This record gives sequence, structure tokens and C-alpha cells, in this order.
Amino acid sequence: MQQLFNGLVQLDDSLKIRPEIAKSWQINEDGTKYTFILRDDVYFHKSQVFGSKQTRTVTAEDFVFSFDRLKDEKTGSPGGWVLQNIKNYHATDTHVLQIELKQPFPAFLGLLTMRYCAVVPKEGISFYKDDFRSNPIGTGPFKFKKWEEDVKLVLRKNELYFELDQNGEQLPYLEAIAISFLPDIQSEFMMFIQGKFDFLNSLDTSYKDDLLTPLGALQEKYSQDIEMEKGPYLNTEYIGFYLDASNRAIKSKQIRKAMNVGFDREKMILFLRNTIGFPAFQGFIPKGLPGHGNAIFNEYNLSLAQELVQEYVKEYGEKPKIRLATDINYLDICEYLQRAYQNIGIDIVLDLMPTATLRQAKSSGNLEAFRASWIADYPDAENYLSLFYSENFSPRGPNYTHFSEAKFDKLYEETMKISDPVDRIILYKKMDDLLMSSYPVIPLYYDQAIRFKRKNISGLEMNSINLLNLKRVQKK
Repeated sequence: MQQLFNGLVQLDDSLKIRPEIAKSWQINEDGTKYTFILRDDVYFHKSQVFGSKQTRTVTAEDFVFSFDRLKDEKTGSPGGWVLQNIKNYHATDTHVLQIELKQPFPAFLGLLTMRYCAVVPKEGISFYKDDFRSNPIGTGPFKFKKWEEDVKLVLRKNELYFELDQNGEQLPYLEAIAISFLPDIQSEFMMFIQGKFDFLNSLDTSYKDDLLTPLGALQEKYSQDIEMEKGPYLNTEYIGFYLDASNRAIKSKQIRKAMNVGFDREKMILFLRNTIGFPAFQGFIPKGLPGHGNAIFNEYNLSLAQELVQEYVKEYGEKPKIRLATDINYLDICEYLQRAYQNIGIDIVLDLMPTATLRQAKSSGNLEAFRASWIADYPDAENYLSLFYSENFSPRGPNYTHFSEAKFDKLYEETMKISDPVDRIILYKKMDDLLMSSYPVIPLYYDQAIRFKRKNISGLEMNSINLLNLKRVQKK
């Protein structure tokens, strides 16, 4: 998606919002009306759908068409939610697009950087219909060449691409990209080590000890040919409690607090993650995102955890027992928690289920507690705090815990009216403090992005949403 399509705006590697197809924009005083001035030199990829000319330039009407398609429940799911705060949009001129919001939403430009909001040509949709997925036409730095599903995808350089580098040279530099699909994760690792792949994203537990030392450095035997890069990744891994569950232990704030302070996050990161990640002591907003706080909420405290559990047992005459759902990828972490909670007097029963089943059950409220992660859709702490706004109760929204607090909701609504990011961040920190005083979740760790590449690859920059941007990449 990132290689094939463009939107109005884009994120740079520092997560700053930059022009893309929109060369400039204005926002009215109350923050509800955005006027985008589009470039007039952006062409769709060459295709038979455009007739003899093979292509045409992008206009504001193309964005109107693309947004209409995104809103259409038959075609837009699951991306239509990005437009839920939009009142209307229309082309006021060939290259002028106006968008009006129902209410101010300071994170709106960040939302528009998501590729859901990319432009597509109506000719391509009407010609290919449902088969557009196998014949995508965009404006991006690379164009679709061929795809054998579950085997290989090939993209070629877009000779009509509009962006230039700082020296005035047309992007992208690469002639082609080949993406292989392998059913066996071990094969991916072996082929990368053999030099058949140039790039490996993330780290699988099956080969992490071969690739990394216990302290998270690259093993010496690979350092001649391979480079490893690590950086903050806007992803919070956590355990969520479904607060509407009938289980008395789930409803008990003291049990939820005991589970927050009752295990050693630093040991967990060291032994299970080879130090990849940061212990989540400071709330739900991840490290690297403005709004991440300094207050320590849940440092390991075995005696406090045991005391809280004993108070619960004394009050209710029963040992707390909780079912925790996870998928196979995080079973080791959940087993670590299970053992730690045994030491403080809480019985944890692990429910192992397929990832898709876990996702559906979490949304439906069928779980007492669940392992989950939240990766930033756009670089604003509002994206994390929206998980606890009462209007977003699942299944219609992402509030999977069904946390509800009037003071939190009021602060959340207040941030919508504040355009100054510094003032918004002050409120974000207050909301995170308020959230963590109720313990609806157990933040486990703030993730790190980790990438491996061959040493002949340059220009592959890191960013904290782990966005793969290949338009400035070169291969010697």
C-alpha cells in the first residue's frame, strides 16, 4: 500500500506531517474546515483503463470518489471509520478539495496520512470492479507488475512519479521490489542469512537467540554482512480486563492493581524478549509519543501485590481466578505471568486460541481478560486514549475493556477543542494518570521496532510506526 498509493499528506521519518498530493492547505479558525490545494503534476500509473493516453493527472474529484468508496460499506470496510468525523467534502475547483468536520479534531491531518485515504481512479474501479485488488492502480513511487498469491509480488519503478530528492533527481531509485511469501518463518530467516533477501522486518522467537545475544546485540558471526536497527515503536503490549464480566475478581480494583505490580517487567523483557522493548511502567501511551508520562504507576512490588490479594480473599472468602486469552505468539509471556500470579495468590487459566478468534472474542466481550496490543494508526496520543472513551464501547468501537469514567470522557472531549499540541499533551497526561489509577489494563511493555538489512542497502530509515518507505532506498 505504502509503495503503490499516495494521499493528500504523508508522514516523514520523524512522524511530521508533510505535503504529498496536497502541496498546501489551510484550516479555518475553529478547526472544522480544511482546504487542500493539490499538485497538478501527479499522474496515475499507466494502464489500459485510461484509453489511448494510458494515464491522466489526479484531480480533487478523484479524492471525492475515493472517499465515497471508502464510506461505502460494501467496499470501504474496515477503513470507513477514518471518515466518521467528516461532515462533508467536495471539490471547489479542479485541484482544490474542501473537507468540513462535524467538530474540531486536531489529529485529523495525521488520520489523513493513513493509506485508507489514498486516491484511486474511478476508471480502474469501474473496469476491474472486485478484481481491482489484483490490478491496483495508484500514483505511488512503484507500480504493480505481477502477483502470484502466497508466492511472490513484484512492483516496478513508476517512471511518472512526481517526488524528487534534494538534488532534483526523480524518486524512486530502485528499479523493482520483489516480496516473497513463505509459509515457514524459519525459511525466511535462512534465506535472509544466505543473502537471498535484502531485508527482514521484526524478530520471530524461533530464531531470535541465533540472531541476537542475550542482551539484544547482533551476534558477531553476522556482523560482517548484516546491520541491525532498533528504535521506539508506537505499540503498547498489554493485558486488558473486560470490566463488564461477571467475575468478581475482574471487577475488583485491588486485584487489577495487584496484577499490575505483581510481576517483574524487566526480567520479562530480558529473558523473553532479549531486551527488545521497554518495561511499561509509565501508563498506556507508549514511549516515543508526545503524552508519554514520567510517573511510575506499576513498578514491581511483590509484598504489595500479595497484601492486596489477601485483603480480597479475606473480604470474599475465595481465591481470585481469572481466564486469560492469548494466541500462540504470546503464550510464553502469558505463561510467565501465570507463574508470577501464582506467587501472589491468583489463579490464571490460559485460553489459547487462533489470532482471528481472539480478535473477534475481544470485540464481542466474550473474554474476562485478554492479551492485546495497540499500534498507532496515526501519531497522536488521542489514538491510544480513544480506547477508553465510553462512546467507543466495543463492538462499535475500540473500547474493549468497557472502561467508563465521566471525568475521563470530559477531558477527552475537551482535547478535541484544543488546537495547541502543547496544551493537548498536558490533558493527555492527566487522562493517562486517571486511567492508570483505575487499572483497566496491565501495560506489559512499549515495543521496539527491529529491522535487519544487508549492508549494501542504504536509505532505509527507521520511524516509530515502523512504516516501510522504499522510495529513497538504494542497493549497491
